[in-house]
Amino acid sequence: MSSFKDLRIVDNFYQTSAFFPMPTVCISTVNPDGSLNIGSYSLVFPYYIAGKDRYAMLLECRNTSNTCMNILRTHKCALNFIPDDRKYFREAVRLGFPGPSSEKMKEPLLFTMEDGQADPEDKNRPKVIAQAFQVFECTWNTELEDAGRFKVEDIDDGHPGPYNNFNGITSKYGAHFILSIDKILMKEKYYDAIVNGVNKNSFPNVPVDYGYRDSTNFWYTRFPKITKPVSEPIPAPKEVDLDSIRYAANRCDPDIKFSDDALKNFVKVPRPFLKTVLNGCVAWAKENNVTLITDEHVKIINDKRKQEKEKKR
Repeated sequence: MSSFKDLRIVDNFYQTSAFFPMPTVCISTVNPDGSLNIGSYSLVFPYYIAGKDRYAMLLECRNTSNTCMNILRTHKCALNFIPDDRKYFREAVRLGFPGPSSEKMKEPLLFTMEDGQADPEDKNRPKVIAQAFQVFECTWNTELEDAGRFKVEDIDDGHPGPYNNFNGITSKYGAHFILSIDKILMKEKYYDAIVNGVNKNSFPNVPVDYGYRDSTNFWYTRFPKITKPVSEPIPAPKEVDLDSIRYAANRCDPDIKFSDDALKNFVKVPRPFLKTVLNGCVAWAKENNVTLITDEHVKIINDKRKQEKEKKR
């Protein structure tokens, strides 16, 4: 008899069906107006490590994220590896929550930013986080799979396809980026350790993200004294203005309308996911010959989704 239980594999399996140790990385990019964007990621891994004329990292992210859209446009980013500090992890959680860059970045930034060292005259090169213990300045390798053909303008509620297999837009909501490493920047203490010889006291304090998260917390473990994982609450979603929701709803389908009572159910839906949720309601309405979606209809749709989730568990 097996000592294991067979756990169902579902979307985002590394978070929902596993405990998967990963790094905590804040990725800086440049917005279309030249301002700074920072997004937090853990799906960042070495890709080309030897035998090539370049070294590279792999980034996996949502293709509707600010980070993805900025990389599609500028091809540049910086991977900032932050040290273990509770206040830094709290900031990483805040910056990692989906939402417009203009909203997240208008709040006072805990990190101090400074210029990188790769192509300092390139306006598409983002600043790097001064508190990071190391930074990888990278350029997206667009030649692989002809990934440079993907454009930000093609992304709305996800991407309609066709999709690539491993570089560029890889699914309706997914993206993979093969990032060539241009510079590895290292704080002097750790630079000296690597060059002159590492000992047990030479390692930076690195937070380990457990991958798993639930609806209220991200879980990670601190380095090196605390052995049990601790949680960091996810910021409460900000309510979206009802007029904005109505505007988005009216653009979903000319034949399907929403009552204001129905729209009030969506004020706490993160803006990047709002259109997806509204489109799901429209699809249900068409299946059920409904032309005006009311509050009662939204309750029926939510109950159906809840039942479907229960079946998957």
